[in-house]
Amino acid sequence: MATMPAISNKEISVLKKILFVFIGLILALAAFCGWFFSLLESGSNPQKLSETKPHNLDYLTQAPTPTRGKILAVVTSTNTLGKTGKYTGYELTELARAYYVFLANGFEVDIASPKGGEPPVVIDGDDMGKFDYAFLNDVDAQNKVTNSIPVSEVDASSYQALYFVGGKGAMFDFPDNKAIQMLVRDSYESGKVVSAVCHGPAALLNVTLSNGENLLAGKTVSSFTNAEELFLIPDARTIFPYLLEDELGARGATFRAGPTYLENIVQDESIITGQNPWSVWTLAEKVIQRLGYTPVKREITAEENSVAVLLTLEMQGYKQAEAQMRALLASQPLSIDRNLIAMHSIVSTMQGRVGKSLKLISLVRQAKKLQH
Repeated sequence: MATMPAISNKEISVLKKILFVFIGLILALAAFCGWFFSLLESGSNPQKLSETKPHNLDYLTQAPTPTRGKILAVVTSTNTLGKTGKYTGYELTELARAYYVFLANGFEVDIASPKGGEPPVVIDGDDMGKFDYAFLNDVDAQNKVTNSIPVSEVDASSYQALYFVGGKGAMFDFPDNKAIQMLVRDSYESGKVVSAVCHGPAALLNVTLSNGENLLAGKTVSSFTNAEELFLIPDARTIFPYLLEDELGARGATFRAGPTYLENIVQDESIITGQNPWSVWTLAEKVIQRLGYTPVKREITAEENSVAVLLTLEMQGYKQAEAQMRALLASQPLSIDRNLIAMHSIVSTMQGRVGKSLKLISLVRQAKKLQH
């Protein structure tokens, strides 16, 4: 029976040094994580926030009367992510926020889906704000969602604008739905506004106009990008039947991508598209403007201000972003969402952009200092 060779004192000394270095790295990482999490904010009382009702939103009291017409919001009926068995549906925040922008600006909102009835919904608790909870507590809105109109029964002439809500399910049941294709064609050719956000632009893929051309030919649009999709779902190419950015381009559209997970709206006359959930507020107000009205004044959320600072960092650099953040916090201490900026620092680290991540952490640290 072979015997193990004896370990020399020199080797033991080397092993000890390696062990000490390893333990030191673990302790340093733990200390950094503790410091990093100390920069985050606890947020508002979630129980109190979840009790928000529509009448608590001063924004809605500005709605002009009589109503200016109707806008149709369309959500997915698909509840399973391909063959994965994972749950999916429409994104609540992408419906709720646009719904209230339309309402506050004098428009009635109907909700439709490919199958009609109650569509599946995705609710991300980390992204929920007062408008989202108000929507869940809004009896009228919930009645419309629960009894969504089958798209096949929609009369396009009844609406001044269409809004296709995002959610991964839209990738499966929007493009080949004949009723959606007809609805978009008739609305577009009648000069109505056609808007969509995130995965919602999937509704535009297979729309053929009366002249035989694809709706998207020669148009400039945006949607959830390949980079955003593949970062969250590395095997997206096998889960989805296509990647939306690729397919929009294949239909003849010019795709305009903004920085990942930041606001980006593209308007090509009456077609208005948004890249991701952070684009919803501005997209909805662009719809109002296209309809010929000035959007009523709305309090900009801390999330939106933070996205604006992140865009400035991306486009102009750290000094300009820090100055912008300081100006916002000087006028309103709660106008910045530190957690959102911190989340982007983590994303940057995962993307290998360590320099950017450090700048973002510095912004979070500065924000905490200015908010206390």
